[in-house]
Amino acid sequence: MPDKEEKKPEEKEKQKEEKPIPKDNLVVTRHRVRIGGKEIKYTVTAGTMVLKEEPADREKEWEGEKPRAQIFFIAYTKDSNEAKATEKNGSLAKRPLTFSFNGGPGSSSVWLHLGVLGPRRVVLTDEGELPPPPFRLTDNQYSLLDETDLVFIDPISTGYSRAADGQKPKEWHEYRKDIESVGDFIRLYTTRYNRWLSPKFLIGESYGTTRAAGLSGYLQERHGLYLNGLMLISVVLDFTTIRFTNHNELPFILFLPGYAATAWYHKKAGSGQPLRKFLQEAEEFAGGAYASALMKGDLLPVEERLHVVQELARFTGLSTDFIERTNLRIMDRHFFKELLRESGRTVSRLDSRFLGLDRLGVTESAEYDPLLTNVLGPYTAGFYDLVRAELKFESDLRYEILNEKVWPWSYSENQYLNVAETMRKAMTYNPHLKVFVANGYYDLGTPYYATEYTFSHLGLDKSLQKNVSMEYYEAGHMMYIHMPSLKKMKTDLVKFMRSAF
Repeated sequence: MPDKEEKKPEEKEKQKEEKPIPKDNLVVTRHRVRIGGKEIKYTVTAGTMVLKEEPADREKEWEGEKPRAQIFFIAYTKDSNEAKATEKNGSLAKRPLTFSFNGGPGSSSVWLHLGVLGPRRVVLTDEGELPPPPFRLTDNQYSLLDETDLVFIDPISTGYSRAADGQKPKEWHEYRKDIESVGDFIRLYTTRYNRWLSPKFLIGESYGTTRAAGLSGYLQERHGLYLNGLMLISVVLDFTTIRFTNHNELPFILFLPGYAATAWYHKKAGSGQPLRKFLQEAEEFAGGAYASALMKGDLLPVEERLHVVQELARFTGLSTDFIERTNLRIMDRHFFKELLRESGRTVSRLDSRFLGLDRLGVTESAEYDPLLTNVLGPYTAGFYDLVRAELKFESDLRYEILNEKVWPWSYSENQYLNVAETMRKAMTYNPHLKVFVANGYYDLGTPYYATEYTFSHLGLDKSLQKNVSMEYYEAGHMMYIHMPSLKKMKTDLVKFMRSAF
């Protein structure tokens, strides 16, 4: 068999020149929905926008901007006489604009989009449980589209967003580059659609709250884009509060009230007490006697240790023998498996109301998270139907709902990334910036008590502390899959947004 003919250098160069330059690919459709009893007409722009980089050396001859990535987004804009009038003047000045994303890292924006904010919603049971397939979408009467225009952003390597040819995707899988790419997209969208004079908000969930806090600083300092508000759903800003590592005692203390809430829900602790009263006791113990005991380490007196063991058992529903074997330090993955081990069930990390079934009852960790298996199928099917059938955007690419290929993710200097200081500075430089925090009592991924600790240690000036508001929901990480919590969240978000401009 003859060797393949080697291509001449000029042919290779020609092939490079003929490689198509990526272009924006946008589709516009028009729709209507009823929200709060009123009909809302709206326009959707779905597709990819090309992010480009300026030449590093401005002294050199300009050769054009180099494509960095294609960012997929879906933007919902309410149609109204007021909007049309202001649009003619070049800016939708009175209409708020909210940019939304989820976390992971590696997650697309589908969860907030089809769970709480967008005009279409995935149908689960009222408790958020998995219905039998086939799955379906319904109009979302609790959408925020009546209050704000919405832009859902998929960070690079999630959804349909991809690094451009010649760019290494891995370069974007780290904290700083992620902030840069999402922030630069927000600036570009704001410019192209004449929204610089609109009130602007960010809403993120989980690692998306990390991203939102980082963006509050980046957008101000790099682009001069000041925000009206951050809406943070299931918060992690300081990773020392959730990383179970040697010599870091904080998570053991801060997860305890979440363990207590879970044990109360499954009737393993707090019998006959209202949830809030039981949690108040758990919080006082966690921040007092328990924290003091852990600080003493091996010097803890025997009598004090016995008291702590008994109290831990009372709040967590775990046996005193098990707690002794943990050396008073209950790791989250051990709790998920141990609480209901005798009944052959595990509890979900992301929503401990939900139970899993492991093949073996002797392992130290759960095999899967039952919240994820509850939502993955319905949200995947719902999105694919929405984007093609309703929004008319067609792509044969896999839509990366949760892309594990972004791992290992770089958290910048070390695993204890802390963006709380970035947010504090942004709030100090822009004293009008307000922050809303949503906590789920049954969230053991980003526990509410850890969030309270972060915000009580911000170092925020007293004059600015009123800019932070918190709400609590009797559900988990994705509290909006729980219908009573979704209704409450809509009320809470509307109240917050109206207070912020």
